[in-house]
Amino acid sequence: MEVDMTTGIRRTAVVAVTAGLLLAGGLAAPALAAEASPPGSHQAARQIGVVEKVTAFYDQYLDAINGTNPNMDPTEVRNEFLTPELNARLDDWAEENMADPVFRAQNTPESRDVRYEGSGAGHATVIVTEHFGDGSTIDVWYRVPLDGGRISDLKDAPQ
Repeated sequence: MEVDMTTGIRRTAVVAVTAGLLLAGGLAAPALAAEASPPGSHQAARQIGVVEKVTAFYDQYLDAINGTNPNMDPTEVRNEFLTPELNARLDDWAEENMADPVFRAQNTPESRDVRYEGSGAGHATVIVTEHFGDGSTIDVWYRVPLDGGRISDLKDAPQ
């Protein structure tokens, strides 16, 4: 075991504990994943990638709506992450429903959970569960290409 004399920390133990925590939390450290690539690891990386993409979009969009990042405009965020076709459909949805087309509501959620639902035909489904101040929740389903392209669909949960 290697000991750093300036801090007295055992590096091997720190790396092992960190790796264990990451893996227990469902995340794989890139360096560790590169060393040992078990079957299906590319699929796991894609799952993490699509969840990260939806999470990044959602959080940046929320910041833009709330004005907490003055360098971001909601339209710019949508243009960066969403296909032009989806953007057009969302504009139509907003006009019809008089609500925010991403949040699917007239107000902003207080928090959210993001989870991978499954994949097929080159796309993954990621579900964002939005939590509102009155205790209500809304599930919004995202369709994301596995090849890293822009989010291609966003809709209410199937009935």
